[in-house]
Parts: sequence; C-alpha cells; structure tokens
Amino acid sequence: MNTLSLSPLFRRSIGFDRLNDLFETAMKSDAPSYPPYNVEKHGDNDYRIVVAASGFDERELEVNVENRLLTISGAKEQKEEASQVNYLHQGIAQRSFKLSFRLDEQIEVQGARFENGLLKVDLLRIVPEAQRPRQIAINGRTSQSLEHQGEAQRETSAVSVA
Repeated sequence: MNTLSLSPLFRRSIGFDRLNDLFETAMKSDAPSYPPYNVEKHGDNDYRIVVAASGFDERELEVNVENRLLTISGAKEQKEEASQVNYLHQGIAQRSFKLSFRLDEQIEVQGARFENGLLKVDLLRIVPEAQRPRQIAINGRTSQSLEHQGEAQRETSAVSVA
C-alpha cells in the first residue's frame, strides 16, 4: 500500500499557499537530510528556520535571498593539519551543505544569528493593509461607529461594576 506523505510540503515552504508550487517541490527527490533543521512558527506572522551547523564557524556560513528563494549554505575551510589526523571514528560531518527554501511574496527575512552551533534565520510575514481582516459595515454603520459603540459598552460595564 502506497501512502502519500505531505511533510515535504510543509518543511520546504514558509508562508506558502500555492498548491501547484508545493506539489512540484514535493515531487522533487532532492530533499537534503544534512544538516538537520527546524522550521518554527512563533505567532501568526513570525517564523524561524534553525539549522544545526555544529562544527562550522560563522565565517563559513552564508544566508542569501534571491527571487524569493532563501539559500543557507556552509563550506568548511580545508586545513592542512586535518589531513594529518587519523580518525578512529568520524561521526561529526564536516561536509559542505546547501539548503533552499521558497518564500511566499509576503515573507521577508528579518535577520540571522549564529549561537551555540545553531544558525537562526528569522522571517516575518508582512500582510498588506488591503489583505488584513477587517470588519464590514452593516446597514451603513461605519466601523468607526462600531468602535465607539464598543467603547461605550466598556465604559458602561466599568461603571456598573464600580
């Protein structure tokens, strides 16, 4: 029995609602497993990508945005002394990597910081005023009059409690 996993849709896109692009991305088999990363949502419009970049120095990491494609890459500097080391067990990967995330038009990269071996990239969804939820007036009442009505109710309830 074949099952369809939708998890590639959610971990490779942030703030995306376009199904065609999501399905195209999910059908590609180039989803990297190194380095491990998290995509976190902190509130309605705040996102964060956390990449486990242990063993990398801040100078060896790059974060770029081009044509709504966020690319996080790391390249280890080759040291001469590393070639002289004989590993009995090498469990810490020291290879280069490149992660790419397609961003929605409303998602902007706010900044990146590297601390304790984790690269954290903060993202923010900026919703234009025209697309924000708003209250529609009924029977000619303006939203301003609705706000005043709510304030009057609060004042009345405050007076009745006192």
